[in-house]
Amino acid sequence: MTARILLTMDDLETAVPLNAALESAGFTTTMVSAMDDVRSVFRREGPELLILTGAVHESPAVALVAMAREAEVSTLALLESTDSERAERVARLGATAVMTKPAPPDEVVSAAGRLVSRRRLQQHTGISGESAPIQEVLVKIEQMAPVSSTVLVQGESGTGKELVARAIHELSPRAGKPFIAVDCAAIPDTLLESELFGHEKGAFTGAAERRLGRFELADTGTIFLDEIGDIPSSTQVKLLRVLENRAFFRVGGTQPIKVDVRVVAATNRNLRDAVQLGEFRDDLYYRLSVLNIYLPPLRERREDIPLLLRRFIREFARTHDRPFRGITPDALERLVAAPWPGNVRQLRNLVESMVVLAPGNEIRATDIPPDVLEGAGSLLPVRMPQQREDISGQELEFILRNIMDLRLQMEEFRRRMDSNPQRVQIIDMGDRQPVADLMGEGSGDEEGAILYRSGMTMAEVEKRAIEAALEEYRGNRRKAAEVLGIGERTLYRKIKAFGIG
Repeated sequence: MTARILLTMDDLETAVPLNAALESAGFTTTMVSAMDDVRSVFRREGPELLILTGAVHESPAVALVAMAREAEVSTLALLESTDSERAERVARLGATAVMTKPAPPDEVVSAAGRLVSRRRLQQHTGISGESAPIQEVLVKIEQMAPVSSTVLVQGESGTGKELVARAIHELSPRAGKPFIAVDCAAIPDTLLESELFGHEKGAFTGAAERRLGRFELADTGTIFLDEIGDIPSSTQVKLLRVLENRAFFRVGGTQPIKVDVRVVAATNRNLRDAVQLGEFRDDLYYRLSVLNIYLPPLRERREDIPLLLRRFIREFARTHDRPFRGITPDALERLVAAPWPGNVRQLRNLVESMVVLAPGNEIRATDIPPDVLEGAGSLLPVRMPQQREDISGQELEFILRNIMDLRLQMEEFRRRMDSNPQRVQIIDMGDRQPVADLMGEGSGDEEGAILYRSGMTMAEVEKRAIEAALEEYRGNRRKAAEVLGIGERTLYRKIKAFGIG
């Protein structure tokens, strides 16, 4: 591997043999000292890695780490085994990796190769960040790329799930072969099957000719199924068959079509919850999540925001040919603390607008839109799942049974309230033992486990009853459902609806 590495001379006993090992491995090295004008060396040499051989606690080394971070250069710090506190400090300042001395030169060379490869991966794919969560994502991409197993990428909208999918494809043996991206949420349910698997001429009204589906177009390559959690149940069944058999039928076709395709799926939903709610097939979920990558939201890696800001400023200043002086420290501090409901996509769009609207100026805190700082986007209504028009007989029976259970509970509640309107206890329908009595002391209510007071709504009463049962059985939902006289699925749905932790 050809790459330029800067090596400090703070510990010559470590630096000299390490320099020789790096050069033997094909790296181009430059040894620097604290007396050198390292900033000019950075500009002149354009290194891909900085290795600190010692004195990491001193101000020159700290300045070097900060300079490398600003230039998006990886940093490897070599520390004494007793320097655990210093190692933690260097890591907080931005060192990409830390190794303890004495470290065998061949192990340091291997670590240097990995860091250089990871930096090149970031530059190639646009996955920027020095935080631990992003470094973990990059490690997983490197581990998963060489194999053909299905990958499920989970994360909020705007976190860069497609960038991860493309990185997996481009590091895999399928690089150079087709990469087909499909936004499942953007295609109507009636057309999704045709888009994925194609159709024969005359298969339906308007099918004037044969059309190849996305799976056929991705043959020998990778297909990226974005927003996989939004596909209808009928398509889920057919997708499961494709994943298991690597074969499918075109719409209206009679001959199976075999393909060699790697599937990378992504979703901003919690598919585990969707499976428990019956909105997503469990067998398809297990087939998709052979390998998993979680992309953290921007608020969970705020230390990456300054780096992302600098990268986007350079990008848009070059794209729009507009000079841009940058951002004041106060404005930067406020942007780092912002909630960012739209994640990296929102940050990128904001930087582009600032570069275009304020050429040659320095952005101040007063120039930042209030909705960015206040997170108004996070107050938008939650998207509710679409109502299903087709209800099977089993589902209808389940709904009717729950309605009858609820009616019986309501009649029992009214009877108890009539007998004592000031203090009402929810009675277990099985052994008639009051849940309030089970709670005993320490229920969080000075008067005991009172589940009803004058003025409370039925929803509040129901929530109090569920909380009391869950607290009594230490979160065991099965036992709580039994004592409340309802099904586990009903209890789970109510827990979600009431926001009970």
